[in-house]
Formats: sequence, structure tokens, C-alpha cells
Amino acid sequence: MSMSYEDRRELLKSRLKPSRYRHSLGVADTAAFLAERFGVDARQARLAGLLHDCAREFPNDAMVAEADKRHIVYGPIERAMPLLLHAYLGAARVRECYEVDDDAICQAIYRHTVGGREMTRLDKIVWFADMIEPNREYPEVEMLRKLSREASLDEMLLVGLTESIKFVAQKGTMLHPDTIAARNELLLRGVKSPV
Repeated sequence: MSMSYEDRRELLKSRLKPSRYRHSLGVADTAAFLAERFGVDARQARLAGLLHDCAREFPNDAMVAEADKRHIVYGPIERAMPLLLHAYLGAARVRECYEVDDDAICQAIYRHTVGGREMTRLDKIVWFADMIEPNREYPEVEMLRKLSREASLDEMLLVGLTESIKFVAQKGTMLHPDTIAARNELLLRGVKSPV
């Protein structure tokens, strides 16, 4: 018999620090809300949201070794910023530890940090839910939460990607090309920012 949602939640709770676990519950609820709003499977969204950070059980300095152990392909940006690898590792860990055998959920977890080209609606929902869940606090979060109730999925994603790129650039760290590609793809398709 496969694990229930509650079993997975308890296992996650035992592996993450309390603040990360609270964040995961917030992303799960927010992803389910967005999935219902945009006609996406809320069960998939809730589970992807719950488990999106499951690889944060590993310390930052172990991410490269854990990725290498699983033959996960990554580039120089991830090697320089190993925290980014938690998304790729998480997609592997949900199969290893949490009995998740759903490619759509694994892909949404894989893409939840830097995004990418041709994101599915589930990918977009988990990416955005991670940004606006109730425990997040930063100056633009209320504006983004308002968009989650009023804008189209692509409009809110465009604003979210733009804010993410601005934040990373202001910190002086490297921008991931997948984030830029995701934003450019929306602009090429004619999506306009609602703000």
C-alpha cells in the first residue's frame, strides 16, 4: 500500500527543521488554492507544495555530493550556488523516500526554484505558491498575493519572475538562465504585466 498524504506529511516533519516544515505546509495550502482557481489537480498541487523542499534536509555543503551520488546533471551556477540543487534533489527524493511516482509532481518540484522554459500550469502554481505562502514576509508579497486572487496565471508568473530577478540582481548574485528564459518566454507570447 502506498503512503497517504498524512504519512508523507509526518515523514517530512521528522526530516525538516520546524520553520521549513511550516513553510512547506503553507506552500501546500497555497498551491491547492491556486490549483482550484486555475483548474489544475489540487491533489497534485498540494502534494508537490508539501514536498517541494524535502531535500532541504541536507546541509547546503552536502548538496553537490548528494546530486553527484544520484547522477543529477547541473551546471556551474548550481556548483557555485549549491542551495539551488535542493530543487533537483527534491525531485529525486520524492521518489526515493515519499513513494511519489508522478512525473508532473516531480517536474514541479524540480522547477520550483529557478523555473524554466515551457512550464506546465502545475509548475507555475508551485513556483508561485513558494513565493507567496502565508509565512513569507518581504515588501512585495502582498502585491503578489493580490495578483494570485485577481490576475491570470501567466500574468502573476510574469510579475513573480520579474520580482525574483530584481531581488537576485540586487543581492549581487548570479541570475539563473532558466529564470530569464521563463520570463522571456512569457513576454514572447505577449503576456503583459498587470502592475
